[in-house]
Amino acid sequence: MSLPTAFAERMEAQLREEWPAFLNALASPAPVSIRFNPLKKANQPENFDKVKWESTGVYLPERPIFTLDPAFHAGAYYVQEASSMFVGEAVRQLVPSGRFIRALDLCAAPGGKSTLLQSVLGANSLLLANEVIRPRYQILRENLTRWGAANTYSSNLDSSAFGQLKGYFNLVLVDAPCSGEGLFRKDPAAIGEWSPDNVQLCAGRQKRILADAAALLEPGGVLLYCTCTYNQKENEENAAWIAGQFGLEPARLALQPDWNILEREWGYQFYPHRVRGEGFYLSAFRRPEGTAFQMPRLKHKSLPGFAPLTRKAVDDLEPWIQDTGSLAFFVNDKGLISAIPKEQEEEAVFLGNALGRIHLGTEIGSFKNKDFVPAHALALSTLPAKSLQKMEVDRQTALLFLKRENINLTPPPTGWALISYQGLNLGWVKGLANRVNNYLPKEWRIRMRIES
Repeated sequence: MSLPTAFAERMEAQLREEWPAFLNALASPAPVSIRFNPLKKANQPENFDKVKWESTGVYLPERPIFTLDPAFHAGAYYVQEASSMFVGEAVRQLVPSGRFIRALDLCAAPGGKSTLLQSVLGANSLLLANEVIRPRYQILRENLTRWGAANTYSSNLDSSAFGQLKGYFNLVLVDAPCSGEGLFRKDPAAIGEWSPDNVQLCAGRQKRILADAAALLEPGGVLLYCTCTYNQKENEENAAWIAGQFGLEPARLALQPDWNILEREWGYQFYPHRVRGEGFYLSAFRRPEGTAFQMPRLKHKSLPGFAPLTRKAVDDLEPWIQDTGSLAFFVNDKGLISAIPKEQEEEAVFLGNALGRIHLGTEIGSFKNKDFVPAHALALSTLPAKSLQKMEVDRQTALLFLKRENINLTPPPTGWALISYQGLNLGWVKGLANRVNNYLPKEWRIRMRIES
């Protein structure tokens, strides 16, 4: 691997006697790790090595073709780099468990850390996942949909657009865009994009995002700042800057010796020769105690772009949703219904008015005249009624379904049915008199060839 000269000189000075081990690590294959979804009961291997700082994470002996695994499409697991799973351990150590938490992932795409936050915080908290770049936001939305949690919200905004939410969040994660030095082994294209000027540009952009993020913390709230890079300018210097600029207090974490994570003055550095993972940096801060956030009196009780679903329509959803009484339903101007936990209804209205427009929880479907057409997101969520018709299929049939091709089902379903693989829902089909229609969204279909 040919490294940029300026990068190599800096890293050699930074690592000293560990420099040869670092080079050897970059020349070795990148480890493959996944994190299982606690919301879904997937077949989990018992003989795979565990990620030391994340109980739901495991290493795979080799990289499979995830596109050809139906369980991947069902959201049974997320393919996530092991070092970055450390965010979950930071949350477990710093954020009180068992209480309602308002969490924001400010730079959330593609969604690995958002889904991790959701798993750690649980169903009783609120998670807003934001991404400013539109194409990356679409990927984030897909991954949140696969994960299937109703207590997630998403937005497509610049960090500067959150001004009305000052002091609102108990937890803010800033996984800032960075120079990507920690990805050189995993993504060789990152080497060609690296330059000292780009490091400087990233550090400045990170400061702007961090400044916006610090204002959003409730007194006592936690800010997590992470990058996938090694240099001091983007890591330690920015961490020191955010603490000094906004009076945040460093929050220290307890590390296990066998984790082999290097503790710095302001944060924690992962190196590929020290851990079974890629380059990663995390620092944690707490805002000093003060007056708790008070939900303001809302001038507008409605949610922009949405209207509450009528009582009759909610009743009509009873055959589709296992517990309509625990959910609040909204319908947008296109007739698409979404569901969130009922106890978060006031929070959703506040967020929607503060941000202008957000995506809510789980898309349920829409009524076409008197008929209900279920959304793909409903199939991948935990919300479908147990009484719904379900068709368990083998791997080959599951892959044909995921290619959006016609599939043979014996006996054929009557009306709407869930396609299931190893107990995991994949999507909807509808049985008609002489055929079975595949309702997988076109943009979700597998495009690669399936080998028998």
